[in-house]
Amino acid sequence: MRAIISGGGTGGHIFPAVAIANVIKHHDADAQILFVGAEGKMEMQKVPQAGYKIVGLKIAGFQRKKLWKNVTLPLKMLQSSLKAKKIIKDFAPDIVIGVGGYASWATLKQAQNLNIPTLLQEQNSLAGKSNMMLAKKAEKICVAYDGTEKYFPKDKIVFTGNPVRKNIAYLHEKQAELKLQALKEFNLSSDKPTVLVTGGSLGAGTINKAVESNLQYFIDNNVQILWQTGKFYYAGIKERTASLFENNPKAGELIKINEFIFDMDKAYSVSDAVVARAGALSISELCLVGKPVILVPSPNVAEDHQTKNAMALVVKDAAVMVKDNELQQNFVKELDGIINNKDKAERLGKNILQLGIKDADERIFNEIEKIVNKQQNRVK
Repeated sequence: MRAIISGGGTGGHIFPAVAIANVIKHHDADAQILFVGAEGKMEMQKVPQAGYKIVGLKIAGFQRKKLWKNVTLPLKMLQSSLKAKKIIKDFAPDIVIGVGGYASWATLKQAQNLNIPTLLQEQNSLAGKSNMMLAKKAEKICVAYDGTEKYFPKDKIVFTGNPVRKNIAYLHEKQAELKLQALKEFNLSSDKPTVLVTGGSLGAGTINKAVESNLQYFIDNNVQILWQTGKFYYAGIKERTASLFENNPKAGELIKINEFIFDMDKAYSVSDAVVARAGALSISELCLVGKPVILVPSPNVAEDHQTKNAMALVVKDAAVMVKDNELQQNFVKELDGIINNKDKAERLGKNILQLGIKDADERIFNEIEKIVNKQQNRVK
């Protein structure tokens, strides 16, 4: 199989793209895979780190806040389209797969113009603009949420879920072992409740501020916190909390501040509750983790799609949602309502676990294989 995978811009696009590449290679060790991304975006580093070749397009998205920056956009789109066309002709793929993001539209539009079959993977409950524009000519659209027929032709939609990291997908099979490792690695006590707080690899300012201003809650209630601050916030938080750790021995026992947590499977396994953003990939992982979660949608995303992601869980009583601008005043109330309400915690954990899909990557591969086989038979 020869496949081009295009898209990126954020981890929410890149990690599913890599998971799709990995499952193709798992089934077809000789498969040839080429990524097409946007120059200067994180896929240009992350994809080679995963062992795949990537080519960059000089493309950018529409700037809503700084309209003057859009002056060069038509030229960039033209250049990107011409380059994408050449890449496709040179590589001669059996299929072109789009995961959303700037580069995805240019690449898949050219593939469709050249009558090469395309498949879209939409991670969010609110479909991205690129995928919506490409949907009409796509063979299949793999989705992770109900209700996407509002954006896509119903007969092309396949519910697959979002592919996640294998160690998270099968976490429950090693839960006890991972928890023992986590207690040791993070220096935590097994007889105290533990809250995992994460705003992603870069961190989330609002979440960090709410935690920092309520650290006394954790000390007073003997609750442990495993806190991933993100690289932008770590140094400042360490500096501002230094006196608390110096003056209160319990702070060091209960509050574990990390710039980044590499072993998220261990962090999840030891947690009794999770506070996180509502990115599509995070939610897909949390559905497999099965712990009660407080979702704080980021307000800094296109068309507020994280709120829509979160609400898809809230309506099924599978998560608690707190608006970003209301977190400061509601953080302790909502967290305490989970930690000190065993029935609620168990209900949320049970309900979110029912939404998890372990084999999303395999489901997507099945659709890819069907499209490629159909195309090859057509050529014969």
